[in-house]
Amino acid sequence: MEDLKTYQEIAKKARKTILEMIYRTKGPHIGCSFSMVELLTALYFKILKVDAKNPANPDRDRFLLSKGHGVPALYAILAEKGFIDEKTLAGFARDGGTLEQHPNRDIQKGIEITSGSLGHGLSAGVGMALAGKYDEKDYRIFVLLGDGEMEEGSSWEAVLFAGHHKLDNLIAVIDYNKLQAIAKVSEVLDLEPLAEKFSAFNWQVKEVDGHDIKEIINALGSVPFKAGKPSCLIAHTIKGKGVSFMEGDPRWHDKCPDDNEYRLALKEIQ
Repeated sequence: MEDLKTYQEIAKKARKTILEMIYRTKGPHIGCSFSMVELLTALYFKILKVDAKNPANPDRDRFLLSKGHGVPALYAILAEKGFIDEKTLAGFARDGGTLEQHPNRDIQKGIEITSGSLGHGLSAGVGMALAGKYDEKDYRIFVLLGDGEMEEGSSWEAVLFAGHHKLDNLIAVIDYNKLQAIAKVSEVLDLEPLAEKFSAFNWQVKEVDGHDIKEIINALGSVPFKAGKPSCLIAHTIKGKGVSFMEGDPRWHDKCPDDNEYRLALKEIQ
């Protein structure tokens, strides 16, 4: 893949931006932002039909970040894609600033939905996908979910509804990093067998290494995975990916790096 090195450089730059945003504001959610960087890079630079120069194009694909607490990663990628400028990015999480710690719908900035209350994003995506079918439109709806929010009953209502209505313009991407706020997902409420559950609800499922951009692009480049079925991509990821002392450590769900941790993390990313 001739552009793979470029995509990897974008992902590295995005991680650096996330680190700097969170260090500067002393905010949370660095671990869950790092886990989805490659997913967002693949989506925005290869898969999604979106244009920063025409963000409200009615025929655009829609991307919904259901796990809204990971929005620093989305902001970093939107900045790389040209939806957000440096001045706007610098206003993240500041009084009177420009960007909130959870997404606030702003189509001009490429933000399709207000999110943060977990378990709602897929339902919103189902509604958009159904509307697209009724209107005979070709756009796709991509929803990025956290594994922790798959414990929400509302998520499974949406899964059931989408399969029943054969919404093959809907793609759920699950950031399956196996950790939630305080513990392993398997300890809080085990999701397994996750792929089989989606299949039983009439979805077509693929699983990938969520940090392998080539693998992600190869999978999402063929959506729908099967005509007449919504698609589910289970992306196996690592919370805190890219910084060794953050990887797989649940404390980095809401912990902010101190001065020394910032320097160490920056060195690893660069």
